[in-house]
Amino acid sequence: MTRTKAGFLSLLAIVLLSAGPAPAGISGRVVDAATQRPIAGALVTIDDQVTVSDEHGLFMWPGDGEKIAARAAGYLRTGQTLLVPFAADHLRLELTPFTPKALYLSGHGVANRTLREAALRLLADTELNALVIDVKGDWGQLSHRSDIPMAAAIGAQRNVPVKDLAALVDEFKGRGIYLIARIVVFKDDPLARARPELAVRTTEGTLFRDREGLGWGDPFAAEVREYNIAVAVEAARLGFDEIQFDYVRFPDRGGLRFSRPNTEANRVAAIGEFLEAARQRLVPYNVFLSADIFGYVCWNLDDTDIGQRLPDIAAAVDYLAPMLYPSGFQFGIPGYRNPVANPYQIVNLSLERAKKRTGLPGVRFRPWLQAFRDYAFDRRSMAGQPLRDQIDAAEDAGTHGWMLWNPANVYPGDGLR
Repeated sequence: MTRTKAGFLSLLAIVLLSAGPAPAGISGRVVDAATQRPIAGALVTIDDQVTVSDEHGLFMWPGDGEKIAARAAGYLRTGQTLLVPFAADHLRLELTPFTPKALYLSGHGVANRTLREAALRLLADTELNALVIDVKGDWGQLSHRSDIPMAAAIGAQRNVPVKDLAALVDEFKGRGIYLIARIVVFKDDPLARARPELAVRTTEGTLFRDREGLGWGDPFAAEVREYNIAVAVEAARLGFDEIQFDYVRFPDRGGLRFSRPNTEANRVAAIGEFLEAARQRLVPYNVFLSADIFGYVCWNLDDTDIGQRLPDIAAAVDYLAPMLYPSGFQFGIPGYRNPVANPYQIVNLSLERAKKRTGLPGVRFRPWLQAFRDYAFDRRSMAGQPLRDQIDAAEDAGTHGWMLWNPANVYPGDGLR
């Protein structure tokens, strides 16, 4: 079916001007476009400043501004230039409810006509309505030509698969597709090779390489953080609706050397500092921010030795994206030792536990689901009913949609409505 652009409604504004000079100030109410009910906790951005709507949907900013925008969990973002950039009051910001149901495409996947058109057919013919696209992928390479000096200096754009990402974004937005920019953060082989002083090292002082033979940037290093934030800002400028940070963590291996002591407190602080800095820099673009987390992070009370402590990350992003692939739960969960035989329970119970631990509603979560063959247990297919079971589990937990992961970018559609 054709996707409507209704989700990207323009801002409805009524500006009342009193006679004579009026004190500067911008105020109004954020409401649900479908029900007209007020939305509490909406983030309202005036130029590069943010305020939050109260329990009645009301917001007030004492200064003036030229642009106003708003977003809230469970809705599409919206924004508009103010007709009168001063003393604007009684504004009514309508947010359209929206639930992303996405599939993933790598940079090469979205550049490949066959894979791209297959994905677009699924979006036209099934319940899918969103895409997660690599902007900076697993190997540290950018998918597009960038203006960021660091990207050129470290060789991160030697083999750019997408020749015109801006044009692709425009095309997808024209189809009403919600777009998520995936950015692999600290796993970064080009950076580690080109700037070894910014890389993770072994205790012997050699360059650390993970199971894939790839180097990592030091999560404590300011230049590493700044580079990834610059990539996120560039994606926001291109028009992506959401910035999703993956590998926003420390390597899952002990015996490594960083620029600061490798303690749980330091790891958690490093990830939190990065996410908060990114959030601040992205304010003018009114984009949603999400972070991918290990599935077991929903269960573990510590930081899983990678800097991902659930309540801390939840406080820094709009959406949490736990990777709830049954194949990734090698030790199972309480009551279920064979995860691939119980995909519904793995997904649903993990989300329910995460909701309970954080006190957050389901709408603040959007899980990754397994759309690839099992690799850890019996090699069974996870298409068809196993995929539907995962989707039903996420929806029963009240999540803000779900995302399908297949590294080969091949999605047969079995299990989708």
